Amino acid sequence: MPRLDVQQHLRELPVPLVYEGPCPGGQVGAAYVRWPDGRRSVLTRGPDVRELLAVAREAGIPAPAYELVRTPIVVQELLPGVVARQPSAVTVESMVEINRRCRGLLAGRTDLPALRLYLREDGPGFCLHGSLRDYDGRTRRLLGEVEEIGRAFPDTLEGDDLVHSDFHPENVLVDAEGRVSGVIDWDGAGRGNADFDLCTLRFDLARRAPELQVEVPESVVSAEVGSSADVMEPVEVKESVALVCWAHMSLRLVDWAIRHFGAADVTAWLEVARRLRPR
Repeated sequence: MPRLDVQQHLRELPVPLVYEGPCPGGQVGAAYVRWPDGRRSVLTRGPDVRELLAVAREAGIPAPAYELVRTPIVVQELLPGVVARQPSAVTVESMVEINRRCRGLLAGRTDLPALRLYLREDGPGFCLHGSLRDYDGRTRRLLGEVEEIGRAFPDTLEGDDLVHSDFHPENVLVDAEGRVSGVIDWDGAGRGNADFDLCTLRFDLARRAPELQVEVPESVVSAEVGSSADVMEPVEVKESVALVCWAHMSLRLVDWAIRHFGAADVTAWLEVARRLRPR
């Protein structure tokens, strides 16, 4: 995916914003900018999801306000906190609580399409099937499983929940105690089943912080996390939902590793997919 061309985007805006440097992390890019009145914001590229963010904010989820939108350019509120690259049990507990707040927020909103899984065909720049088909025998076997699941289940994940769709520690900001103070990168947000975000988190923790990942019974995928000092109550995911979410995340992460990283990352995500597969 192309990196953010900050200077080009600034020239396209009706307000003279000043570039103050890149935001840390991310695959596509975001930049700090300053308004003429001195306020600081974040410039990035993405769809206009102001309506969904308003729903999130009303539910007490710390999502940013969009201050200026000239699609695909977005200038959004700069939220407090730092990126949680090394999450603690407190961080993950806080993320699971935010996931609970997302439940039922889009009840009755059948005007919003359900979340696409791309188990049968390529996604828009991610979940590409061809990369797994061409890489090696291991990835072809995984693709075969993914596409078999895609044939057995609908390719959309229905539900009444607000789904972030990329819910992992680098997309949350935390305070000094590790509690979430902001949730960022809502570009893929939509209507579906919020268990999808728990599956995303579980995949990420399997590599980023495996000590926070607890094994669960075969019939559920769980966001149960903790340390020797505290253990959270599990959040259950129905078997069929767990299976299609697993297929999506396995395809998505292995495809991305093939096209953007190296052989070691491909192997690591294949191992995570094998270990987390619902039986």
